[in-house]
Amino acid sequence: MSKSLNEIARELKDNNKKVQLIYAFNGTGKTRLSKVFKESIAPKNTSDDSENELARHKILYYNAFTEDLFYWDNDLTEDKEPKLKIQPNTFTDWVLREQGQEQNLVKNFQYYTSNKLTPKFSENFDEVTFSFARGNDEIEENIKISKGEESNFVWSIFYSLIDEVIQIRNQKENGQVSNFDTLEYIFIDDPVSSLDENHLIELAVDLAKLIKSSDFGFNKIKFIVTTHNSIFYNILYRELGLNEGMLLEKKQDGLFELHTKKGDSNTSFNYHIYLKHTLENAISNNAIEKYHFTLLRNLYEKTASFLGYKEWSSLLPDDSRNAYYSRIINFSSHSSLAGETSVYLTDAEKNIVVFLLNDLTTRYNFFKSTE
Repeated sequence: MSKSLNEIARELKDNNKKVQLIYAFNGTGKTRLSKVFKESIAPKNTSDDSENELARHKILYYNAFTEDLFYWDNDLTEDKEPKLKIQPNTFTDWVLREQGQEQNLVKNFQYYTSNKLTPKFSENFDEVTFSFARGNDEIEENIKISKGEESNFVWSIFYSLIDEVIQIRNQKENGQVSNFDTLEYIFIDDPVSSLDENHLIELAVDLAKLIKSSDFGFNKIKFIVTTHNSIFYNILYRELGLNEGMLLEKKQDGLFELHTKKGDSNTSFNYHIYLKHTLENAISNNAIEKYHFTLLRNLYEKTASFLGYKEWSSLLPDDSRNAYYSRIINFSSHSSLAGETSVYLTDAEKNIVVFLLNDLTTRYNFFKSTE
């Protein structure tokens, strides 16, 4: 039965498992679910400070909004000192100033990138610069790191914190009071954006190891992890020794279903078939929306991987509109334009979804209807 995100959040809250692992396609509502869940644990207060304080006492969560706290000042005037700026917020202030996690953050960041790449915080922790040590003992100051390295940096802040939390909460006999004594949940939403496959696998293995180290019988901390990445999901599923995971599905009416799935995504989701059926249902009901371009791209990616192509775009129709098809799929599934918010498509855009789905399933002829 379809449910609202509030109802899904209550379902997750009522579950007494140590780990709940959820797979969902991009555009389904994972990030919204993380915010709804946080608000169900620590409801909004009239004071932002008191709300954040209450939230930190009960839940730590990582999602796309965590990365949005950071932005680049590219020093366009002098072109000398690009800085990663940190928007004023209580979370990083708490982690870096109050909890003193700067050195742990640097250690974790260098572990996933390079020990030659060093972040340096300003005195008041409102910006970061990066330097790179070259082989000839020369140090290149004020470099701009890649998007993948930036994602790793932001994740390292959160990872350092939850590592500290678990160590403290696992100490059964110290009798000391800490800021984490009332923590109930750690919610992690997709920490894998912009990571290459090697770093993604390493991150998943390390996260699973960290979660396993948490003594649930004593500290009762529950973990909820959501992801759109099947590799990340599969590694966590296996490394954590789970018996089941979940699939979050968005329905045509805007509601959601949370399905229990046995086995990893390769054995339980059949998500290439799921993608095809979801797109076909949207077409037959004249209910194609922007997020269906994301599903279409996902289907092309899975098909290309299965057939051994390096690029999903290699499967696009080989005609004069090939580049256009690629651009519109990329734009519609990963648009970052601030003013681009409409979920609705023009008839021409809907026709492209229909055409590209039919072309893929007909020309490569291995997705057979099971109905």
